[in-house]
Amino acid sequence: MPHHNPVLGGGGIHHVALKTKNWDASVAFYKDVLGFVEKITWAYPDGNRAGMFDMGGGSYLEIFENHTDTPAPGGVLFHLAIRTNDVTGVTERVRAAGCKITVEPRDVTIQTTNHAGAVPVRLSFFEGPNGEIWELFENSLT
Repeated sequence: MPHHNPVLGGGGIHHVALKTKNWDASVAFYKDVLGFVEKITWAYPDGNRAGMFDMGGGSYLEIFENHTDTPAPGGVLFHLAIRTNDVTGVTERVRAAGCKITVEPRDVTIQTTNHAGAVPVRLSFFEGPNGEIWELFENSLT
């Protein structure tokens, strides 16, 4: 029986986010080779694309295209996202623990480019104790 985390309101990894300079090759690999399913995709004003791909089991891979970014020496891992039903409450717990909040809780609507419709999410970001970037992620579609 899976553990239910009362602080997060369920919990678990929602998604892992990667950066890529080659959107088409990355999408083809994750879809064709590993069987991930495109859930939502969107585009930014600068032309870069992003999307969430269903890995199965309720987890997603989020891919961000960026032609000008040079990955840090540690690689292309962008951030880890935790599924929660209380972004604001968990953010306050993280703040009280002394972690740096890099994006305060906010509501965002992802305007998809794959006809999935508008996707409302609530999110925040913080730095973990080792400098890792975490996102707290709340929504009902993914």
